[in-house]
Amino acid sequence: MLKMTTGDRVMSITIYIMLTILAFVTFYPFWNALVISFNSGVDTMKGGVTFWPREFSLDNYGVVFQDSRLLNGFLISILRTVIGTATAVMFTAIFAYGMSRRELIGRNYYMIFCVVTMFFSGGLIPTFLLIRGLGLFNTFWVMIIPGLISVWNMIIFRTFFQGLPAGLEESAKVDGCGYWGTFFRIILPLSGPVIATLSLFTAVYHWNDWFSPSIYISDQKLLPIQTMLQQILSSNIMTEQMAQADSTAAAHMQKLKSVSTKSLSMATMMVATIPIICVYPFVQKYFVKGVLVGSLKG
Repeated sequence: MLKMTTGDRVMSITIYIMLTILAFVTFYPFWNALVISFNSGVDTMKGGVTFWPREFSLDNYGVVFQDSRLLNGFLISILRTVIGTATAVMFTAIFAYGMSRRELIGRNYYMIFCVVTMFFSGGLIPTFLLIRGLGLFNTFWVMIIPGLISVWNMIIFRTFFQGLPAGLEESAKVDGCGYWGTFFRIILPLSGPVIATLSLFTAVYHWNDWFSPSIYISDQKLLPIQTMLQQILSSNIMTEQMAQADSTAAAHMQKLKSVSTKSLSMATMMVATIPIICVYPFVQKYFVKGVLVGSLKG
């Protein structure tokens, strides 16, 4: 074992200090939002709530979970994330498998067309007109269909598929498998790490996206939780609106006396953020393997 010199020790200590500061700067905003969500709203308005709740209260979460619009938005977000992730990963993988075939005529030109879309788009107004012309405006599927294909994910899938041994497909063809059989029986089962990694990336996108529903959806019943959260954060009269919408207005108004717009916003933010964070530990082990294999192989 090599003995560390004084310079090595100083460098190690410096690195640890810098990483500790970086971790604190990264984690503290989330922790502060969590603390405020458990703090009394009236007390929060006084300021100075930092590391611990000064007046612990669950009223913020009580208001959030009693509002039917927020619960409906939470359900819409779950449906969008599950359906959108499953369909996007499947369609992108199928597209990438086709693009990885050497016998595909003109595949280099198709690849150029795909890459161009990563740098240029039609713009918001033409996209809006297209969405309306396709009959997707103000429907649940406007959050699913436009995101079925991701060029970046397709490139990762394609690179991974090209790195697989050619003998696997040849053996499948000898056994009578066509392209579809080879894809579903041979290719997909070997693509677990890449699928897990890209599924998480896609799920995070669908869960966090608030902008597209705010543009293409006007029906409040179809808005996901993130779009509703954005509306809460940009509204100064959220508590009054929620009180008017609640069927038990008297009891609700009593609770609203101990909440504020800021504390209510933080509680809603936690409800919208924690579920997707809980997914990370289950797929974290696939990150390095999936992304590196999909990006560097071949």
